[in-house]
Amino acid sequence: MERTTSLLFALLRAGLGSAASGSVMPESGVWSSVYRQASAQGVLALAWDGLQRLVDAGALPADRQPDRALKLRWACNVSQIEQRYFRQQSALTKLAALYGAHGIELLLLKGYGLSLLYPHPEHRPCGDIDIWLFGKQPEADALLRRTCGLSIDEDKHHHTTFVFEGIPVENHYDFFNIHAHLSNRAIERRLKSLAATPAQCEAIEVEGQTVYVPGADFDALFLLRHTAAHFAAAEIGLRHVADWAMFVRRNHGRIDWPALERIAREQNMHRFLHCLNALAIDCLGVDAALFPAFDRDEALERRVLEEILRPAFGEEVPKGGILRVLSFKLRRWWANRWKHRIVYREGLIETFLVQIRSHLMKPESLKA
Repeated sequence: MERTTSLLFALLRAGLGSAASGSVMPESGVWSSVYRQASAQGVLALAWDGLQRLVDAGALPADRQPDRALKLRWACNVSQIEQRYFRQQSALTKLAALYGAHGIELLLLKGYGLSLLYPHPEHRPCGDIDIWLFGKQPEADALLRRTCGLSIDEDKHHHTTFVFEGIPVENHYDFFNIHAHLSNRAIERRLKSLAATPAQCEAIEVEGQTVYVPGADFDALFLLRHTAAHFAAAEIGLRHVADWAMFVRRNHGRIDWPALERIAREQNMHRFLHCLNALAIDCLGVDAALFPAFDRDEALERRVLEEILRPAFGEEVPKGGILRVLSFKLRRWWANRWKHRIVYREGLIETFLVQIRSHLMKPESLKA
């Protein structure tokens, strides 16, 4: 493992509270690369936590630490991450209060809910707010149109979107796009059975407002499929691996591991599940005893890790006409076909035809 990545993993293990021993002796000139990689992987603030922990423990000698200019830059960006987090928290609180006043209960998906598993929640970056309203999505969107004058985007297959208090919100009526991958339908049925009512979820308080987070079996399947789908379609970062690591660390005794393994095998994503487990253990220091026994495939684990760190298809989404976007998506889909084979049970041709139909149903989705 190259020195930048090795040092980043040492910082993440420390920042996430994994056991750390001995001093860290990075080579000179490596810190700028570590900073850039941490930022690209969505773990800049988590790595900062690790840096602070190692310095406080005396495990990182003063002459091996980042220079003052980089520390200031790093700290400034962490402060910005914190500010975005608290803006999202404020928006979530106001949204939950508005819904609650009209008898609509809110379940958090991903994002803010996962941040609560971290030693410093505000250091887990959150983009938008993903919510599930226990079947009351249409009423909730109508409420926002009526009371707030918000514009609701209905051009996605499994959620509507709007901007509330400056924060993008995805209001799910399905957890996954059942039109893009037909195998999502079985997973969708399972998830809806696990979150049919608030009583099946866990109530938490966010600045005085009651919201819900999913149970362990829901989140195990949801996080696995969500991470796998992003990996197959485009790319994921170390933040996704950290989410899985922190989720397992907190919930390992509450997860029905045999059921998760069975569903993963039925959906042909068991190898991806095993790779996630392996990376959480090897790279982020999660205790292997928290996982059930699973098959190790070191060659596949290395390939998955390399793809996370340095995606083979590195092009950015082009700006301009629809034909350029279509060409980009087709080339990316073809380059990622090996990832599709460890995530989905459908064949490539079937998936291609189904996705064409999916985009024709919602043409605006091609721009996403």
